[in-house]
Amino acid sequence: MSISAAQVKQLRDMTGAGMMDCKAALAETGGDMDAAVDWLRKKGISKADKKAGRTAAEGLIGVAAEGTAAVVVEVNSETDFVARNDAFQDIVRKVSEVALTTDGSVEALGAAPYPGGEKSVSDTIKDAIGTIGENMALRRSAKLSVSAGAVATYVHNAVADNLGKIGVLVGIETSGDAEAARAFARQVAMHVAATNPLALNESEVDAAAVEREKAIYSDQARASGKPENIIEKMVEGRMRKFYEEVVLLKQAFVINPDLTVEKALKEAEKDIGAPATLTGFVRFALGEGVEREESDFAAEVAAAAKK
Repeated sequence: MSISAAQVKQLRDMTGAGMMDCKAALAETGGDMDAAVDWLRKKGISKADKKAGRTAAEGLIGVAAEGTAAVVVEVNSETDFVARNDAFQDIVRKVSEVALTTDGSVEALGAAPYPGGEKSVSDTIKDAIGTIGENMALRRSAKLSVSAGAVATYVHNAVADNLGKIGVLVGIETSGDAEAARAFARQVAMHVAATNPLALNESEVDAAAVEREKAIYSDQARASGKPENIIEKMVEGRMRKFYEEVVLLKQAFVINPDLTVEKALKEAEKDIGAPATLTGFVRFALGEGVEREESDFAAEVAAAAKK
């Protein structure tokens, strides 16, 4: 029988075992999840299962670049203390470098060989759970490339080279001076770190978000008793303002607020020596979207006192 990626992910989440081990366990047990868990335990592979059940929302964002491509990865840990650990930092740095050899997906990265050994990235991280003593997880990765030009990287709140709390990639396509293009794209990456735009241009803004904003503005205008033709113009004006706030090219450039990012790009073309286009960006902020466990410190102390 064929084993789905969803089944493998579920077993990984349950046991903390590596992707290949989970696939083998499911194949051996005909896809029976409980039997697969037992199979892993019998093999001694799910030794990190208790730690793997704990929330990992700290850690580090890592970036790496080579030629006209760059990557950003997020590797989580349970505490910020571990994020300052040299061994953990070395793992994130090497995982970033491996990501450059893949298509950038977390699945491909997890299955890729880890430098200096025979194990995959996922299995190496799983093994590190036992040695470092905290749950860790390769949460996500992304790759950005251009055919000509550069992809700039920027790390905010850096704790070491190319490692920090926010990582940004910005692609710029041009036949001009690649280093001048990279320098401008790095400024844009700093801007993205600060402003967290929703999209590169208007057409890429999520349609549901656009409709939600229009509905809110329409309701607000109707509440003021304005006629429909006036409401329509009011909504158009509010949407222009909305795009200026959330669309990268429309935003006021933090390096020079007198210009939009789009106009700053036109200015930068003088140094680049050719037309240039911003092709995309990726922004990872550590732990965003992760539900963190809330602990009751008083209850923990009381429970410890009873032991």
